[in-house]
Amino acid sequence: MTISATAGTPEAISFGGEANPYALYARLRRQAPVSHMSLPDGGEFWLVTRYEDAKNALADPRLSKDPNRVGERWRATVAQPTDGEDASLVRHLLNVDPPDHTRLRRLVHKGFTPRRIEALRGRIQEITDGLLAELDATEGPVDLLDKFAFKLPVTVICELLGVPLADVDDIHDWSTALSTLVADEEGHARVGKAAGQLGAYLDELVAHKAEHPGDDLISALIEARDEGQRLSHGELTAMAFLMLIGGHETTVHLIGNGMLALMQHPDQLALLHNDPSLITSAIEEFLRYEGSVEVATWRFALEDLDFDDVRVPAGAPVLVSLGSAGRDPDRFENPDTFDITRGDAGHLVFGHGMHYCLGAPLARMEGQIAVGSLVRRFPAIRLAAPVDTLRWREGLLIRGLYELPVHLR
Repeated sequence: MTISATAGTPEAISFGGEANPYALYARLRRQAPVSHMSLPDGGEFWLVTRYEDAKNALADPRLSKDPNRVGERWRATVAQPTDGEDASLVRHLLNVDPPDHTRLRRLVHKGFTPRRIEALRGRIQEITDGLLAELDATEGPVDLLDKFAFKLPVTVICELLGVPLADVDDIHDWSTALSTLVADEEGHARVGKAAGQLGAYLDELVAHKAEHPGDDLISALIEARDEGQRLSHGELTAMAFLMLIGGHETTVHLIGNGMLALMQHPDQLALLHNDPSLITSAIEEFLRYEGSVEVATWRFALEDLDFDDVRVPAGAPVLVSLGSAGRDPDRFENPDTFDITRGDAGHLVFGHGMHYCLGAPLARMEGQIAVGSLVRRFPAIRLAAPVDTLRWREGLLIRGLYELPVHLR
């Protein structure tokens, strides 16, 4: 992350690519509750960095999630499609307001039940054990992201949704393109192409499930009813997109970022190995200390909003920095200290209010099983490259590495 400014202009910020963005966030928290920023492509927005402001903003009904409720200028800023074949992908739970959000969430919840998620526990452990056996058979350093952190959640979400595992490589390519920050026409074209290809793929998949239902979540959502209402084909496609991309990308980097933090703090790694019961609090500390979601998705001011002496004009885009909120000393004692015994689940990585992540229980379960099993199997795991050579992804939402080379023994 880089930042610069000249008098009378918003500060330019580029998310991603930085090993330590937290010094910048600390300055912004001291400087103003909300900072006027601009992206590399010139799009302006307001960034919320303090914990209390962030928590309030996430639940404030005056901040809309629907880009169609603001002007063309701001829609262009966030690169939201207004028509075309990929437009349907954005009409999901994260981009609509009540009453549409209320109806969609109620219908989705009928398929995405706690019972269905808990039933996955044994299968998640089985997949994890298989991947660990493959790692155990390797010699020399391995890329933990590619060989473990990616394979587990993408297998779980594909099996849950009923997506053929043979298509995993395409899904990975589309997901990477869609979660990468771009600032030029070539980049926007690449994102548009990926969105179009993924949209066409999911459109065909949903149509197939409607004709040939199975024991999977997409089929369950097709059958879900609430007071006679059902999800439309477009809504099903958008929800499949959200769950497929959001259901694995964030968990990949929950595992990756968490393991990096453990390897950078060998005392904490030893503590977890010696006391496996700490895995629950360890996952919460991973999320707070180096969460896989750096900022929440776009919000838009429905009216002029005042934050102390800062006014956010009506219609303006707002981003809430979850990474900054997790390091706010007004909320967390010694926030830059990594402590898996902290036992504080008050971070905001899964959101707050009506847009709280439906997939949080699944992500926590996968993280606990993955990291707990990995540390138990390979207690001597350590980095296979200097930490300052690791490359952080450039992207607006996801915080994570491109690769994580490790020695297992």
